[in-house]
Amino acid sequence: MSRAPIKLYHFPLSGHAHRVQLMLSLLQLPTELVFVDLAKGEHKQERFLAINPFGQVPAIDDNGVILSDSNAILVYLAKQYGEGRWLSEEPAAAARVQRWLSVAAGQLAFGPAAARLVTVFGAKFNAEEVINRAHALLTLMEGELDAVPFLTGSTPTIADVANYSYIAHAPEGNVSLEAYPNVRAWLQRIEALPGFVAMPRTAAGLQAN
Repeated sequence: MSRAPIKLYHFPLSGHAHRVQLMLSLLQLPTELVFVDLAKGEHKQERFLAINPFGQVPAIDDNGVILSDSNAILVYLAKQYGEGRWLSEEPAAAARVQRWLSVAAGQLAFGPAAARLVTVFGAKFNAEEVINRAHALLTLMEGELDAVPFLTGSTPTIADVANYSYIAHAPEGNVSLEAYPNVRAWLQRIEALPGFVAMPRTAAGLQAN
């Protein structure tokens, strides 16, 4: 008997939603995409708030297991379906992954992601400030990726999935990746993984026609 697909409540231009979509695809899990129209405020309506009281995408419904927060969902998917490949049980290795999940929720969110929010969604951040934060993070990543092909070592983990989307789309927020060859090579390695699925690009920032 085949299992029901995992429902992913998403918005296509959300990097947070994309990291979950990417993980589901890398794990080759049957998925039903449920579009949540952020422009119409569907994420703040009672029907969606019953799924995620924080009123944010993404959220998943895995046959009755309802979860929100993209990084929390990545942990769940890795533990439930990843067979140890995407999140190690070894304490030090797990801690290295957690470090980058914290980066995804911190420096990434307030750097490259925020810069893209300015150009794509008209957010009222200080553009210069968030772009500078983005380059500070990229400089750090460039140095760390000088020694390893993926963020925590020789194989990809949910740390890479959590950080991929907003780094790959940083140019949309006027954050150039030109000075970071190790970062660009890392992006290409993720894009070469079986099951990779891209997030739609927007003609914003450095990507503008």
